[in-house]
Amino acid sequence: MARDYYETLGVSRDADKEQIKQAYRRLARKYHPDVNKESGAEERFKEINRAYEVLSEPEVRARYDRFGEAGVSGSAGAGSPDDMSGFADIFESIFSGFGGAPGGQTQQRRRSGPVRGDDLRLDLKLDFREAIFGGEKEIRISHLETCEVCNGSGAKPGTRPRTCGTCSGSGQVRRVTRTPFGSFTQVSTCPTCDGTGTVVEDKCDACGGKGANQVTKKLKINVPAGVDNGTRLRISQEGDAGQRGGPPGDLYVYLFVNEDQEFHRDGINIISEIKISYLQAILGCRLEVSTVDGPVELVIPSGTQPNTVMKLENRGVPRLGNPVSRGDQMLTVLIDIPTKILPEERELLEKLAKIKGDRTGKGGLEGFLGGLFKS
Repeated sequence: MARDYYETLGVSRDADKEQIKQAYRRLARKYHPDVNKESGAEERFKEINRAYEVLSEPEVRARYDRFGEAGVSGSAGAGSPDDMSGFADIFESIFSGFGGAPGGQTQQRRRSGPVRGDDLRLDLKLDFREAIFGGEKEIRISHLETCEVCNGSGAKPGTRPRTCGTCSGSGQVRRVTRTPFGSFTQVSTCPTCDGTGTVVEDKCDACGGKGANQVTKKLKINVPAGVDNGTRLRISQEGDAGQRGGPPGDLYVYLFVNEDQEFHRDGINIISEIKISYLQAILGCRLEVSTVDGPVELVIPSGTQPNTVMKLENRGVPRLGNPVSRGDQMLTVLIDIPTKILPEERELLEKLAKIKGDRTGKGGLEGFLGGLFKS
């Protein structure tokens, strides 16, 4: 049976991107074959890579959360060239001091290329009926948008960033350490340019040299019919702006449904109750009951027993992704037996109790009332 990827990395299912990355770095350092020569370390290292491959990508992680291993089985396997390139940045910082011949140098990718913006999360509360039927909702988000004045360069119009003098534009600095076993080169991100390879001298007044501004905006989103607690909607390219011409991230809206005083949800069925009098239960009746679609007429058969469950077909929750198909409303009948009755009501009931007692051999009002309803 496939191992749970969250368990493999030792993180909770709601761990954020940074927590997953930190867990991966720690475990990759521990089980890397160049460091750990114990039996099984290499297989464990492959499991860790595979787990990070899935959980580090929001879209792949979403499929895994919903469908498990079956939802991601078509993705590239751990250890392929494409897969391993995705881990290069992490490997650079973890293993730059390990392995390699004395005097050798560890190659790093330059980090001055386009960088995708961060994904954002927004929690949205819905009323019960909004979750049932869906519809358009307006939300407000605060995210980074590329500065329109400098087009994201961070430099004042008419100027441009210069090549970093500390790293000569590579975005990296190297430090050679000499030991009795030889020389080792440690590569790290340039502290002057933060790995970009360029330095902004004349900063844009509009963004302070950051290349992006925090902006609050309104968005209209469509909530599908039948959503439930924890349903996640992806709004493409509404996350933070990318850096150096990179694409923006995505916005993920997590939905939470408020409790309703009258209705409760059980999968695609709706659960509710109705209280009727003992006379209505004995004689039967027609009455209006509430549904999420509005009031409908319900026939209560004569002799209805307490806690009888009646089904209203197609009055439940639409199936998510197929709103034409709906569940049912399951309505539990509660019978209200009064603790006090009027003298004339008691007289009539005693007459009825006497008639029933004559037929069954059990008289008395209490016996009559107790026998009206079967538990």
